Amino acid sequence: MYTGTHARLRPLQPAFIMASSGEAVTYRELEARSNRLAHLFRRYGLKRLDHYSIFMENNGRYLEACGAGERSGLYYTCVNSYLTAGELAYILTNSQSRVLITSKAKLDVARDAIKECANIELCIIADGEGESDRIVGLQQATAGLPKTPISDECIGTAMLYSSGTTGRPKGILRPLPEQPPVQNLPIFDFLHKLWQYREGMIYLSPAPLYHSAPQAAVNLTIRAGGTVIIMEGFDPEKYLELVQRWGVTHTQLVPTMFSRMLKLPEDVRKRYDLSSLEIAIHAAAPCPAAVKDDMIKWWGPIIHEYYGATEGLGFTACNSEEWLAHRGTVGRVLLGDLHVLDENMKVCPVGTPGTVWFKTATPFEYFNDPTKTQEARSPDGSMSTVGDVGYVDDDGFLYLTDRATFMIISGGVNIYPQECENLLITHPKIADAAVFGVPNPDLGEEVKAVVQPMPGVSPGQELADELIAFCSQSLSRQKVPRSIDFEAELPRLPTGKLYKRLLRDRYWGNKASRIV
Repeated sequence: MYTGTHARLRPLQPAFIMASSGEAVTYRELEARSNRLAHLFRRYGLKRLDHYSIFMENNGRYLEACGAGERSGLYYTCVNSYLTAGELAYILTNSQSRVLITSKAKLDVARDAIKECANIELCIIADGEGESDRIVGLQQATAGLPKTPISDECIGTAMLYSSGTTGRPKGILRPLPEQPPVQNLPIFDFLHKLWQYREGMIYLSPAPLYHSAPQAAVNLTIRAGGTVIIMEGFDPEKYLELVQRWGVTHTQLVPTMFSRMLKLPEDVRKRYDLSSLEIAIHAAAPCPAAVKDDMIKWWGPIIHEYYGATEGLGFTACNSEEWLAHRGTVGRVLLGDLHVLDENMKVCPVGTPGTVWFKTATPFEYFNDPTKTQEARSPDGSMSTVGDVGYVDDDGFLYLTDRATFMIISGGVNIYPQECENLLITHPKIADAAVFGVPNPDLGEEVKAVVQPMPGVSPGQELADELIAFCSQSLSRQKVPRSIDFEAELPRLPTGKLYKRLLRDRYWGNKASRIV
C-alpha cells in the first residue's frame, strides 16, 4: 500500500473508509502513519528481507500495518484472524517474524501465542495502550517519529500462508527485487490492467484483509489513487447498500457471497441502485454455474472470474461473455504454461480431467520448507501444482473438477464431489453444502453430503430424501449422495473456502489412511 505519490497529488482524498463506523483516513494521514511505523521498524533493527506479522480483524489500522512493510523492504505475513493461539504461534515461529501487530480484539490470543515465540521481540497493539516493554501501543510507540519516509526505502511485500486445510500452513515466499517502493512489482502491473483499475475508482472490499485477493485488490486501489470501502464483515444487504451509498465501481467477492445475495427477497435486491458497478471479480472457490448465471442476469456482463493459487503458479481468467460461451470455465491461461497431466505425468486428452500443472509464472518457494516445495514440483522441477484437478476444452479454456485430495474412489470410479456441491447449493432450502467420501465396506468409499439448511428449514429424513431425489435428477447414480447429514453451519473460512477436511475427518475416525 504505497501512498507516497497520492499523498502529494490528493492529500485530502480518503484512501479508505470503514464501512460500519464511517471512519475515513486520507492519503496524507495514511502516508504519515505508514512512515512512522516504518521508522519504528528500523529503530528495532528490522532490515530489508526481515519478517513481521499482522494478526487483526478488518479495522482502521490494517492498511498502515501493511504499508509500512511495503516501503521498508520487509516481508509481512497477514495471519488468519480466526486462528487459535497455538496456530498463531506456529506461523509466528515458522515465518521468523520479529514483530507482531495485533488489535485489542485479538490481544488475548496474541498474548498467549507470543509466550511460545521467543523470536517475537515486540508486540504492537494497533488500537490500544501498551502494557509492558514487549507489548506496546502503536500510537505511543510511534509518537515523535518522523512522518516522512525512512532514508533507505525499498519495496516490501506480503508473505502469505496457505489456508492449511490439508496440513500445516505453508509460507509462500517470492523473490523480492531491490527497487524503490514507488515502482510496482510486475504481477501488480498485470492485475492493474486486467481488472481495469483507474484513478478515482471506488473499491468495495467485503472480505478479510489477511487474504491474498483483498491484499492485492486494496493495494492496487491505493496505488491507482482510488478509495477503498472496507467492510468489517460481510452482510449481503449491507453490501448492496454500500454500493449505492458510495457509488462503488470495482469489487471482488467469493461465490458464497453471490449465493447469499441471491437468496435475499426480491424486493430487497431491487431496492438498491447498483448501476455504478463497472467490474466485479470473483475467485477463491468454484462458483456453481446456476449461481453465476443468476448473477450475470442481475448485474449484467460485468462479472469477471480468475483462477490462481496464492503460490502464483499460473493465472487464468474470463469475462462474462467468455464464460457464457464456455459455461463453467475458470478461463484461459494469461500467465504461466498450463499442462493437465495424469498420474504418470502424461498429457490428458482434451476434456479428460487430470492434475493441473503450471510451468511457474512467478518463482516461489515454501518458506523454510524445501520438502514441501519439492512435493509441489514435478520430478524434473520444471512445473508446480497445488493439487487441483481439471481439464481443458478445444478452445483452451480450463475447467476445474476438484482438489485431488478430496477425490472419491467408489467401486473403482473416480468421483469429483464439486459437481454435487454446486448442485446442492442451488436448492432453495440449502444455504451451504459439502460433499466428500466416507468409508464403505463394499465400495471403499461412498458419497456423503453434509448440508446447512436455510433459516427456518427443519433438518431431518424428509429433507434428506428430498435432496437425494433432487440430485438424482441431474447426476449419475455414482455421484448422488447415499446419505445426507445436517449442520447448523458449515466450517467455511472467512475467505469463502470450505474447511472440508474438518467435516470429512469425523467420518474416518482415527484411521491413519484416508484410502481404502
